Formats: sequence, structure tokens, C-alpha cells
Amino acid sequence: MEKLPEPAAGLPDLTYTADCRARVAFEVLANRWDSVVVFTLGAAGRPMRPRALVARIGGISPKALNEALRRLERNGLVERRAYAEAPPRVDYALTAAGTALLTPMRAMGTWAAQYADDVLDAQDRYEAR
Repeated sequence: MEKLPEPAAGLPDLTYTADCRARVAFEVLANRWDSVVVFTLGAAGRPMRPRALVARIGGISPKALNEALRRLERNGLVERRAYAEAPPRVDYALTAAGTALLTPMRAMGTWAAQYADDVLDAQDRYEAR
């Protein structure tokens, strides 16, 4: 396999991109709703119940939210808290890993604000060929 250029100072040598651990970050948020849920929990700054998340996010079904929350819990980005009450109550909060993800997500948002129109224009040109 061809060796990649030397990494920038302080970064690991990722000779085999299939083994690149950075891929984990992209795969964790590859689903449409996962990053929205993480960002919404981060913006709230407190645990939220599923119904409140649906209301705050808008456009997400309870089923899609539940699936996103399960994926995020599996990946260690959110913590599910169940309370022994009647009726049962559950809320979700970001873990330390989920909170740490907000910084690169904000950087991606900055990138999107600057380049989204360019990307959409390129897609239109590509489709017009």
C-alpha cells in the first residue's frame, strides 16, 4: 500500500486509512439525526426528556429520535437516565465524549456556513452534465 505523506506535527502516521481512528468520529455522526440530537442536548445544557427533544428539534419522529438516542448511547455520547417513578420517566444527557464533540461540530457548522452554497452549486453542475 502506498504510504501517505508525513503527518503534521503531533498527529499520528495514518499509513492505512482504513485503520484511521478519525473515521470513528465521522461514522458516529453519519446518521441524519445523530448530530442534531447531540447539538440540541448540548445547546440545552441539561438532560432532556424525549418529548422535549422532539419538540425542540422539530421534524423528527419519536421513532427516529429513539433510534438516534440508542445509537448515541451505544457509542457513548449520551447517557440514558431512567427514574423509578409512576409514570416512568427517562431523560438523556451528553457524556463527556458527547460534550467534547460539540467543538468539532461547531467547526463543521462554520465550514458549512462558508462553503454550503459552493457544494450545492457543484452538485447542481454535476447533475446537469
